[in-house]
Amino acid sequence: MNQFHATTILSVRDEKRVALGGDGQVTLGDTVAKGNAVKVRTLTDLGADTAGVLVGFAGSAADAFALMERFEEQLRNTPTNLTKAAIGLARLWRQDRALRRLESLLIASDRAVTLMVSGQGDVIEPADGIAAIGSGGSYALSAARALRQKTSLSPKEICEASLTIAGEICVYTNTNITVLDLD
Repeated sequence: MNQFHATTILSVRDEKRVALGGDGQVTLGDTVAKGNAVKVRTLTDLGADTAGVLVGFAGSAADAFALMERFEEQLRNTPTNLTKAAIGLARLWRQDRALRRLESLLIASDRAVTLMVSGQGDVIEPADGIAAIGSGGSYALSAARALRQKTSLSPKEICEASLTIAGEICVYTNTNITVLDLD
């Protein structure tokens, strides 16, 4: 998957809970334009009795919002099947000329599954329940895997600690973190 400079998004899940977090840095070239952006959302108004879907984006802000609108449309069509909605989004993303130009990646999590979605049509479910995207994604992913193996922290606590570590290493990531969870 493409790596985008400007953010780090991380999702961690266990048998009962899932958390999704992101840093707050917005970077334009080599300048920090904003330090307190919120790049994760809980989608709850999906037209069915669902607990919600956590969504986080890496890439261009305008592209991310355009993509989120399309993703919400897909979720409204299949509110209890995140996988089907993500595959529908990936298919639409590849086929629609305007969407193909969007430079963004997405992680979506609900109570059952976590998925990474790209514009190349990739829909990937991580085997260990931990997914990360963005320029600091590898740092956050490594930290989350280590914390999962060596501690009994909750998914939310692992997200917070891992994103903090990534923010201390990656110049495109800061430590102004927002973490959402479903438990």
